[in-house]
Amino acid sequence: MKIEFQDYYERLGVARDAKPKVVQSAYRKLARKYHPDVNKEASAEERFKSITEAYEVLKDPDKRRRYDELGENWDRISPEDFERQAGDRGRRARERDPRFSQAFEGGGSGFSDFFEAFFGAGSQFTGASFGSEAPEWSMPGEDHEAQIEVTLDEAHRGAQKSIELGSTGPDGRPLSHQRYNVTIPQGVREGTRIRLAGQGGPGMGNGTAGDLWLVVHLSPDPRFQVRGHDLETRLRLAPWEAALGAIVKVPTLSGQADLKVPAGVSSGQKLRLRGQGLARRSKPAGDLIVVLEVWVPKELSAREREHYEALRDDASSLPPDRVS
Repeated sequence: MKIEFQDYYERLGVARDAKPKVVQSAYRKLARKYHPDVNKEASAEERFKSITEAYEVLKDPDKRRRYDELGENWDRISPEDFERQAGDRGRRARERDPRFSQAFEGGGSGFSDFFEAFFGAGSQFTGASFGSEAPEWSMPGEDHEAQIEVTLDEAHRGAQKSIELGSTGPDGRPLSHQRYNVTIPQGVREGTRIRLAGQGGPGMGNGTAGDLWLVVHLSPDPRFQVRGHDLETRLRLAPWEAALGAIVKVPTLSGQADLKVPAGVSSGQKLRLRGQGLARRSKPAGDLIVVLEVWVPKELSAREREHYEALRDDASSLPPDRVS
């Protein structure tokens, strides 16, 4: 039965400049709503055919471009007529890809031929045509996305985590909760996506379930600031340690490490411990950057005051340039 033409964009309810992902999302929602396996209304089958025809054209960049140029006659016009209407763009497209001309050979196929080809062998639809028996049909489920919080220690070493995710209905009320056992690979960082295959939305017909993608967020750690795979920490030094040099222990993800502080350092200076940052899967670990702070006590004992006054009276202990 011939279906009265309706603009493909209107069929899917999308704008003419809609991105491919928007087109795909709109089609999936409508397909789930009107597929005859789900919707038993008399008009559902024809509506499903209509949106499927529109999607097959709009998801293909070449078909969509020709449709935007020619409208409903996009597959019925000869190459010569298309060139006349599209001008140089049509000629360049044909020169760029010979298949463009072949798409017009034999004239227009009409919707019935298109639908038969789409639902025939090699497509997602096989077996009986729409009627008393529902066809074998498959649509993969939608992928879902959730957030997972990972500590720096878990990111550094890898870990096994058990998390619980809930779903909500349109009114915001919780519908269900499901627990997942997740393997955190060593070397994940902020924004890493972990895939749980088959844990997304259910497929329709014979379609496989979608995937669940977990987006990693690193928990704040009072010891470190994360700089990619490098870590940064702050280390307070006593005045005499800064002046004379010292070996000081600093925290790392593996415990502690000895840091050799050279004599004469000042606040704000940075020292690097190589390989003491976050682990990486295929490269050496990042580094630990230590930012030095010279600490001065707020209260002094009598003996400490005596020593500081002696330093004050020694002109050689004064900084050469007070302003820089």
